[in-house]
Amino acid sequence: MDKTVFAPAAAASPSRGDLGVPLLSFEAVVKDYHNDGEEVRALNDVSLRLNAGQFVAVVGRSGCGKSTLLNLAGAVDFPTRGHVLLDGVATDSLKEVQLTSLRREKVGFVFQSFQLLHTLSVIENVEVPLLLAGQRDPRPRAMDRLAAVGIAELAHRMPHQLSGGQMQRVGIARALVHGPRIVLADEPTGNLDSATGTSILQLLREICNERKTAVLMATHSMEAAAVVDSAIHMRDGRIVPS
Repeated sequence: MDKTVFAPAAAASPSRGDLGVPLLSFEAVVKDYHNDGEEVRALNDVSLRLNAGQFVAVVGRSGCGKSTLLNLAGAVDFPTRGHVLLDGVATDSLKEVQLTSLRREKVGFVFQSFQLLHTLSVIENVEVPLLLAGQRDPRPRAMDRLAAVGIAELAHRMPHQLSGGQMQRVGIARALVHGPRIVLADEPTGNLDSATGTSILQLLREICNERKTAVLMATHSMEAAAVVDSAIHMRDGRIVPS
């Protein structure tokens, strides 16, 4: 399989991507970790591109490098060699304050374990990224995002009062509330039953189609990979033919 992903789509807001620059690029990326003095290669010569409006799955078994790839894509970690470019900017060239701004403006994260704050209500969880960004009245935008994922009526419930699928919809609303260009989803259906997981995948598909947001999803599920535009298969830190 060609490890370069194409088919650009119109962007929802101005960015370098509007000029033909991919939203996300990995350029011959190597990532090494050190464990008890031993060097472990998590990614080995990984190159890929992701454009606006695309839904791409990274498929492979646990330990193949999927989560490492997402961490680098979200500027949470950085390559040992090569470069990761987010909206045309090399993440390893930025200072911490610039990285924080880049993540808040460009990236939304969806987690397998939802990562909701259990002392906050649904609407308060969705407001958190806007409050961190300094927005004074986040409630209308947060309610709009809850409506977009179909759970506005649950806004004032607490997380423990929700089903797994509802909690994941809250997580997706939170990931979208600041209008990111790219959403990184790490095993978003891993803690859900098959029917609920299918509805979450359909929601992510709609986000790509309607908002032209790019979604990069790590998964070990071939069923999940079936709904995407393209699948990148990984083994032992490398992209391999499907």
